[in-house]
Amino acid sequence: MNDPAGDELLSRLRRFHSDYFPRHQQRFQDLVAQGQHPKTLFIGCSDSRLVPYLLAGTGPGELFIVRNVGGFVPPYDGLQELPEEAGAALAPEGGAPPVAVRRLAGLHGTTAAIEFAVLQLQVERIVVCGHSHCGAIRAAYEGVPDEAINLREWLKLAAGALLPVCPSPEALRRTEQRAVVLQLERLMDYPMVKRRVEAHKLSLHGWHYVIEDGEIHVFDAAQGDFVPASVASNPGTGPYREYVEHDGQILCD
Repeated sequence: MNDPAGDELLSRLRRFHSDYFPRHQQRFQDLVAQGQHPKTLFIGCSDSRLVPYLLAGTGPGELFIVRNVGGFVPPYDGLQELPEEAGAALAPEGGAPPVAVRRLAGLHGTTAAIEFAVLQLQVERIVVCGHSHCGAIRAAYEGVPDEAINLREWLKLAAGALLPVCPSPEALRRTEQRAVVLQLERLMDYPMVKRRVEAHKLSLHGWHYVIEDGEIHVFDAAQGDFVPASVASNPGTGPYREYVEHDGQILCD
């Protein structure tokens, strides 16, 4: 049975081998002979509209990339704090409720990539990149199909970024940016990241890509805000104090 989509994929593979590769063959051979030595770990959303190499103006061997739904960073210890009511159920009579936690399953792939990039490749920069119109952020507000049990658990990693408001376009945009900062904060809980940041051997950068404008907004910790790269003085700064927002409360449309 003919599969037009499959035929197109095969055509693209052939074009890579016949057109692109010959022009860059030496680069690929060098990467084999000398190994990979990327300076940047790029953590981004899996969204097809986000193209790391295109945004960063890089080529083969320059970015170590890990992508997932939302561009989230799991907790280093694999534990996630539960709501207070979960701890209350475990409290001894008359005693203070403990902090309830649970071990998250299936989140180790991104964690392993971070460890590999920092410990093995010794990258000098980590970029966390979110983007406008993020389906993961919208789903964190609106929910997912019952069958998506893994996705439902994964999206809980965005809980700390959600706002207690209706998910208006402005609320979604701010949540996307808050989620980037939340991942940067989680990175500082990774001992190898914290150690290298404090030794000034590693820097963290938060980006928010506005697809319709073709503009990256970088998080400036000194300002506590995201600044368009076209006017920013740096590509994002850290470590990060608590994120300060300057635009007040979002109201429902």
